[in-house]
Order: sequence, then structure tokens, then C-alpha cells
Amino acid sequence: MAMAKMPAVKLRAAKTPAVKRENSRGYRTFQIFNALILTGVVVVTLYPFATIVAQSFSSDTAINAGHVNVVPHGFNLTTYKKVMSDSAFWTNYRNTVLYTVVATAISMVLTTCYAYVLSKRHLKGRKFLIGVALFTMFFNGGLIPNYVLVADLGLRNSIWAIVLPNAVSVFNLLVMKAFFENMPDELEEAAAVDGLSTYGTLGRIVLPLSKAVLATMVLFYAVSFWNSWFSAFLYMDRSDLFPVTVYLRNLIAGATGGADQGTASDTALQIGANIQSVTIVLTVIPILTVYPFIQRYFVSGVMLGAVKG
Repeated sequence: MAMAKMPAVKLRAAKTPAVKRENSRGYRTFQIFNALILTGVVVVTLYPFATIVAQSFSSDTAINAGHVNVVPHGFNLTTYKKVMSDSAFWTNYRNTVLYTVVATAISMVLTTCYAYVLSKRHLKGRKFLIGVALFTMFFNGGLIPNYVLVADLGLRNSIWAIVLPNAVSVFNLLVMKAFFENMPDELEEAAAVDGLSTYGTLGRIVLPLSKAVLATMVLFYAVSFWNSWFSAFLYMDRSDLFPVTVYLRNLIAGATGGADQGTASDTALQIGANIQSVTIVLTVIPILTVYPFIQRYFVSGVMLGAVKG
């Protein structure tokens, strides 16, 4: 018995022309506006810095006349030569590097350990420890009690007067705490099954997965300690222990005072005119040199630590 042939049913494919988002007019318009806005932000950001760099290489006459914009006028290296020929400058610069490296290392150890502890919800007294950190964020003893405390502890004229009082930033602590809280608990449970201790889990599991937030915190602390000058100005009396920021601050004060006098020399007038610009350039260059190496971690580190998942 011949089997009846089933009529061939042709399924017409739904012709829905898939318009790629990249080729749509709305997306192209967004790209154009986005590029224009970001270009404007870059120009607004770089323009002041370019002007500062131009002023640092300009003559005092052009600076005082307001002719310096982005391009130097009356190219002059007097202030750079004056600053960089002084042996005290290099001594204080070395101090700044030492203070920044030591302070950042200590701050990272303390902040990482404290944040890791606070990220454990089963920890007894966790709310109290968080409250202690938040309390110091809004209240402190004040300038005079802090000075008396540092002096009584014998920390004056030492690196510890700069490092210890500012060792933990509560903002950085909370960012790292939020980052650790977002890590899967299964990772640490598996590490515990494999026999790792708490310190082993932190060192071999948690920290290798936290490169983004660690790099971000290193940048935050390094910039903070590099630019700090008031602590050294307050707690140190010996000029050979000053960081470079205090050296340049004193140079600004001296140059300004010399330039205000009617009998000031041409060198004093030149230094007084662009010493602030030279100061900014000399203090910013090291940070600009380091930043590109950790820039790729910067945004992801802040976002991962600030957004609850």
C-alpha cells in the first residue's frame, strides 16, 4: 500500500533584517556626541596643566604681563637650575621617596588585614569594629592633642611621625571591605577543605584575585603621602629630614619674600614669578610616571569595591 506523500511544507523564514547596533543612526550619533564630550573633558583637564608647564619655562616679564598661555614665552630655566643644583633638594627628594614607599607599604598591610576581617559577617564584634573606623572618619582629637601625642611618643623628627598617624584611610578601608564581601564564599570554603589556614587563604587565594583594588589603593595612598607636607612641617625640625614638598614650600616662601623687595635681583624676580609652576611640575612628574602602569586597574578597582553585586 503506497503511503500518501505528505505535502512539503515550506517554512518561510521570518525576514527580519537584523540591523546591527553599530550601524544604526542612533548609535553613530551617540558615538559622535560621546567623542565630542570626551574631547572637551580632555581639553579642559589638560589646558591648566599645559599652562603650568609653560609658565615654568617662561620669563618673569612674560608671566607678570600675563602673556603665557600654553606656549612658553621668554624661555628660561633659571628656577629649574636653582632648585636642581641644590643638594638639599635631592636629599629631600630621597626622603619623599622613602616616606612614600614605607608609608604606602604599612598602610596597605594594615588596610588589607582590617578590611578582610570586616568582610566576614560571622565575625563577633564586627559592627563595633566598623563603628570604630567610621567614628574616626568624622571625629578626631584635633591638631594640638595630636601634636602632644606624637611628641610624647617620641616620634618627632622621625619617619613614624608621618607614617603612623595616617596609616589607615577609612575611605580606602570601606572600599576594600566591600570588594572582599563580593568575593564568592565557595573559594574560601574550597581553600579550607584543602587545608589552607586563614592567612594562607588570604595570601594565596584572596590577594591574587584582588589585584585591581590593591593597585587602586596603592595609587591612593602613594599620591596622598607623596603630596603630604603638613605633617612633616609640624613634626620635624631638621631640614635634612624634610620631604621635598616642605623644601619647595619653604622655597616659595623665600622667593616670594625676596621678590617683594624693591632691590630684589633678577634671579630672585625670576624665581618668585614661576616657582609655583616649577614646584607643581617637579612634584607631579613621579606620579605621572607611575600612573600608566596601574591605570588599567584603576577604574575596575574602584567600581568593584564600590558596587554591591
